[in-house]
Amino acid sequence: MEKINAVITGVGGYVPDYILTNEEISRMVDTNDEWIMTRIGVKERHILNEEGLGTSYMARKAAKQLMQRTGSNPDDIDLVIVATTTPDYHFPSTASILCDKLGLKHAFAFDLQAACSGFLYLLETGANFIRSGRYKKIILVGGDKMSSMVDYTERATCPIFGDGAAAVMMEPTTEDVGVMDAILRTDGKGLPFLHMKAGGSVCPPSYFTVDNHMHFLYQEGRTVFKYAVSNMSDACVAIAERNNLTKDNIDWIIPHQANLRIIDAVAHRLEVPREKVMINIERYGNTSAGTLPLCLWDFEDKLKKGDNLIFTAFGAGFTWGAVYVKWGYDGKKQ
Repeated sequence: MEKINAVITGVGGYVPDYILTNEEISRMVDTNDEWIMTRIGVKERHILNEEGLGTSYMARKAAKQLMQRTGSNPDDIDLVIVATTTPDYHFPSTASILCDKLGLKHAFAFDLQAACSGFLYLLETGANFIRSGRYKKIILVGGDKMSSMVDYTERATCPIFGDGAAAVMMEPTTEDVGVMDAILRTDGKGLPFLHMKAGGSVCPPSYFTVDNHMHFLYQEGRTVFKYAVSNMSDACVAIAERNNLTKDNIDWIIPHQANLRIIDAVAHRLEVPREKVMINIERYGNTSAGTLPLCLWDFEDKLKKGDNLIFTAFGAGFTWGAVYVKWGYDGKKQ
């Protein structure tokens, strides 16, 4: 019997219309374009600023485009998984809202939370559902409305983040393409350095937590930067060695878009030139679980069947890893 693997068969994406520029941020906090570009590498970020819209809105836009591009029938979708740290509600899941909005009748759905590593974890999770033989068409969405947890009076963090979502279709294949290998890790050491203090069961919302700005993202930038560079690099080197991938036969590195200096450091460690690295942080900022699939959405037309891709990310927790994907089709924007 032929071995079943999971392959990505299409991509869809969405970023909100409103663009928050560095110039506008420099009117909110004491910063400027030069500082932001030098330290982070972000020029602008898209912000979902309409009242009453959350992550599911962007996820729906991305998934709708994906279904149109792949000509998918809603009745054929077996499973929807959404990676997000900014769900519409504590419950129900954002994935369940998506099922309703997309008119899916035969799918089950759940959210996955691994912060900025969310989509990386999705690739391996979705692939294993396909490999089980029970599921034929899976929608994987990575998306976050980071503006909902950013303190726009905090100059160190507010320029980093943006909002956006992208989705991929995953299906079975017996060809030598798809999700080939994964190295995923979580060490739990990240809590003190990257978290949101209030809103969970340890520290429920109260007047005190709101008054004391405890519902915003807290990040100790230096520590996170150091861990991100070493762990992403180590995971990429390990997966490359395990699969006989070198700077010559790696076609694309797809790194989490948190900081341009982290991206450059990882590429340098793999000795891969910048033109083989997917970079769009300048236009979107860090959209957390949205960054990796948004890179695919942006660069899809440059991808060719059989291309060797290494995805890598690092997120709160700490969570990190690398996934090796052999691309399954010649990407031409529909």
